[in-house]
Amino acid sequence: MNNSIVNVPNPINEPIKDYKPNSAEKESVLDIYKELKNSKTDVKMWIGGKFITSSKTSNMSPPHDHKHILGKYYLAEKEHVEMAIKSALDAKDKWANMRWEQRAAIFLKAAELVAGPYRDKINAATMLAQSKTIFQAEIDAACELVDFLKFNVHSMQHIYSQQPKSEDGVWNRLGYRPLEGFVYAVTPFNFTAISGNLPGSAAMMGNTVVWKPSDHQIFSAKIVIDVFKEAGLPDGVINAVYGDPEMITNTVLDSKHFAGIHFTGSTSVFKGLWKKIGTNIENYNSYPRIVGETGGKDFIIAHNSADTDELSTAVIRGAFEFQGQKCSAASRVYIPKSISKDFFEKLKSEVKKIKMGSPEDFKNFMTAVIHENSFDKLVNAIEKAKVDKDAEVVIGGGYDKSEGYFIEPTVIKTSNPKYYSMETELFGPVVTIYEYDDAKWEETLKIVDETSEYALTGAVFCEDRYILSDAVDKLQNCAGNFYINDKCTGAVVGQQPFGGARGSGTNDKAGSYLNLLRWTSPRLIKETFVPAKDFKYPFMG
Repeated sequence: MNNSIVNVPNPINEPIKDYKPNSAEKESVLDIYKELKNSKTDVKMWIGGKFITSSKTSNMSPPHDHKHILGKYYLAEKEHVEMAIKSALDAKDKWANMRWEQRAAIFLKAAELVAGPYRDKINAATMLAQSKTIFQAEIDAACELVDFLKFNVHSMQHIYSQQPKSEDGVWNRLGYRPLEGFVYAVTPFNFTAISGNLPGSAAMMGNTVVWKPSDHQIFSAKIVIDVFKEAGLPDGVINAVYGDPEMITNTVLDSKHFAGIHFTGSTSVFKGLWKKIGTNIENYNSYPRIVGETGGKDFIIAHNSADTDELSTAVIRGAFEFQGQKCSAASRVYIPKSISKDFFEKLKSEVKKIKMGSPEDFKNFMTAVIHENSFDKLVNAIEKAKVDKDAEVVIGGGYDKSEGYFIEPTVIKTSNPKYYSMETELFGPVVTIYEYDDAKWEETLKIVDETSEYALTGAVFCEDRYILSDAVDKLQNCAGNFYINDKCTGAVVGQQPFGGARGSGTNDKAGSYLNLLRWTSPRLIKETFVPAKDFKYPFMG
């Protein structure tokens, strides 16, 4: 019997490799990239610890080379989803009753596997499947996933250590149970780390999970599964199914054992899920936990005291890294007229230096957007701006999908602060800029706050501390992650817990103890050592 009270290792953010020219790390990841590219990978469903096939498959292709076939994945039928639910329920009791440090050890091992022997493979798979440059893959698939795993374990220990006060003769204690049922995890294409964290964080707290990754991230999701399996995750704790999102979701939400959803994706889909859960509420054994990180229409506002070199760099990195396919990406910018000319000159000069193409070429800053539907949506927005009277394309505006879904880094300038692309999430390398009169700073702050349904990230560039302090206060409700003199992307696990409110989600702050608390159901135990033997109180005489 182990009666020790253990401490998990103190987490440190995973160092980011820089992949300089002629470095060993560059050659190593490129070797794996070429190996994966030239192989044919079959991705099977993962149910009850077994790899499961079906009669239907779908091909996987790199967005930057959409005619190339990386392999195929197997599409779930309803019976496979039901099998995944049953596997999760069958595994639940044993997993929930495992000592917490044993669960912790599995995810700590997973972190070390990603940081070490799987690093090149998970990075290369992310480069291929999601068209990320090596740097974007490194900070996502490797470093952020490692950080999620390590910091979540540390947060789990912190949560379990929180106990209530006890008076003389009484011992109060809290037990942190998993939810009663199973958790449904739905993950997006754009971050491999999220595909590991959403099912992993719920499982870490003793829950079992049915996981549906995006169809456009399954190639790298397979590496996450391989890592969890090698780390010793017991059969049935996490079950992965692929395919028709409506069928899978309806099957999951129709189960009385559905206990919660951990979601990252579009706002409209999340609202639909919430409605469906509400409609089914009478059928569930308990009130489900609903946790979601959804869309964004993220802003940068500059004061006339801002440094234009810093500002142009923040716009380029914030809007165009990973082709703007981050929910935190800068997509609307407010520039005072007094610095506008200098800012645009610098922005145009720097954007001209951006190279775009395959992630295999490390000189490229950008690659392709994720699929044809995304490409077409962005093209429509660009073409609209070319003809609208209150907008003009001042940088970029080109596109080509003959080989890959390539959209040039594009800057739209508008005279209308409520223009279409100032309000609508486009999710691509398109940023819209509005010039405001310097004297209308306060009015512009109000416009920033009221323009979008979202409230995910935002940034202010300002060197005047009085003005800055006022902006921080006035913009407090329009961004869950707020940045001062920095781009509005790049939240680091353990340093900047991530999430937004309004139409951007439930703001449960992924990568922190706040998120993990959502996957527990605390039970209070009060023990009285010498119970009363007479019902009468002193006031009764």
